[in-house]
Amino acid sequence: MSLLPPRVLTTREKALQINLDGPPYGTIAEIGAGQEVANWFFRVGAASGSIAKTVSAYDMTVSDSIYGATRQYVSRERLLHMLEHEYNLMVERLDKKMGDESQFFAYANTVRVRAYGDTSQECHGWMGIRLQTAPHSPPHDLVVHLRLFDTQLNEQQEVVGVVGVNLIHAALYLRHDLRAFTESLRDGLNPWRVEIDFLKFTGPDFATLDNRLCALQLVESGLSPAAFFTAQGEVMQPSEFFYRKPLMLLRGRFDPVTRVHLDMMASARSVLRASLPPDAAAPVEIMELSMSNLLEETASQRPPHGSIDKESFLARADMLQALGENVLVSRFPEFHRLGAFLSRYTREPIRIVLSRALLEELFEEKWYASLDGGLLESLGRLFKNELRLCVYPGYDSSTGECRGADRATVAPHLRKLFEHLLDNGYIIPIEATAGMELRFTGADIRALMAAGDERWKSLVPEAVAGGFTL
Repeated sequence: MSLLPPRVLTTREKALQINLDGPPYGTIAEIGAGQEVANWFFRVGAASGSIAKTVSAYDMTVSDSIYGATRQYVSRERLLHMLEHEYNLMVERLDKKMGDESQFFAYANTVRVRAYGDTSQECHGWMGIRLQTAPHSPPHDLVVHLRLFDTQLNEQQEVVGVVGVNLIHAALYLRHDLRAFTESLRDGLNPWRVEIDFLKFTGPDFATLDNRLCALQLVESGLSPAAFFTAQGEVMQPSEFFYRKPLMLLRGRFDPVTRVHLDMMASARSVLRASLPPDAAAPVEIMELSMSNLLEETASQRPPHGSIDKESFLARADMLQALGENVLVSRFPEFHRLGAFLSRYTREPIRIVLSRALLEELFEEKWYASLDGGLLESLGRLFKNELRLCVYPGYDSSTGECRGADRATVAPHLRKLFEHLLDNGYIIPIEATAGMELRFTGADIRALMAAGDERWKSLVPEAVAGGFTL
């Protein structure tokens, strides 16, 4: 038996396989980037075996007359209107003639590519497929959001065509293997050309699939730097939730979530709201889990393929959501990269909440060897726009004191830089109302749990005490 991984099919081979397969038969509808996906099926030949219709509607009035009016043309809302309309037409017109031997599908995309003379606006799009998984089965949807990084129009169009074929092929042949499905979406493309930051499955065959795992798989497989889902467990593309809103984020392991974590957020919330005008949107609160921490925790007992412990991840996410918190999973060990990610989606104030101990670590120059400008470059990137650090006091076991941001320990040659940031409001000290809880770390709490010491329950929220298992 060969130990070599299976050969990755080319885009041409995928399109031809679909054309020759027989059961898949459908419509391809594209707005914004040309007919790049449909073009692949016609170029390889035998397209009559899989394509019933292709369509593009570029004029807004024409598009609205087909799919209905929408607030944004490059949006999930518009994509779902397209899928609904085109799929229903397929079934209405062809079910009696071909339904017994066909699996009908409708593929659609709505994409913003580089416009003539355009240099600044984001290039991105939504694409999806609605399909039957067997003749006469109910429909299932698979939807993705992608960001395009090429600078030339023709290069972006190429990416849209390749990802579209990859999505159709994966939906037909790989939908029962989440890792294989996810990683196939970028087949044939260099990773710096496209980012896929949203993936969602819906339909009866996917009833047991937790879409939070789809979000996690995108990050784990390197297709996206981060994935977001709401306190209600809804997976969302960050711009859908963050746009024009103030943001407040606490990063940590949350293993378990503690009373101190909630006190940190409450204290930062008070400071942020006091700085906002009365008519400002309510801040979006986010608990961020770092992928590097998740991988580190399971390094000695990691599941196959170097993946993380998904049960542990879901348990932690469940706890955060039970407390009404939104969750972000990211690949950002560096704070300046996290800040740049958040700044993509809003120009409103952003507050990253951290402990005094983590602030001290942030000023260790060893973390910035890969940057030409070292620590100064990192801080310059971090404090762009309206991002600030809210720093919570920490217990010092060596002195028995609780020290805040103003008493952080940094290298002597960095002290004046630190004081400049503190004096000018880039680093904002916040207060602690927690008492003895400050003395206990997450590791301490887990040790108490392992020892059967009931004191751990007083250190975590009631919802956690009643539902957390070691």
